[in-house]
Amino acid sequence: MSKSNLLTTKRFVIRLSLVGKNTTVSFTNKKGEEVSYNHDEVYNTHKVRFDEMPCFIKYKNYTNSNAVPAFARTLQTIK
Repeated sequence: MSKSNLLTTKRFVIRLSLVGKNTTVSFTNKKGEEVSYNHDEVYNTHKVRFDEMPCFIKYKNYTNSNAVPAFARTLQTIK
């Protein structure tokens, strides 16, 4: 069994440096809902999409300050 890490941020984020670290990311969206998701699950499900994004190629991360992107919404947990 691997240990899960928790990262609390102000936005949705996928970082190359977090891949394989079994991190659960949590943030509060603009509606005041706490959103959590498994970083590796989102990255692995949409790896091709992320790897082709110019921001991911250049900066090794992808962020969305407002909400979970539509393509990843099925992988989130809202509290």
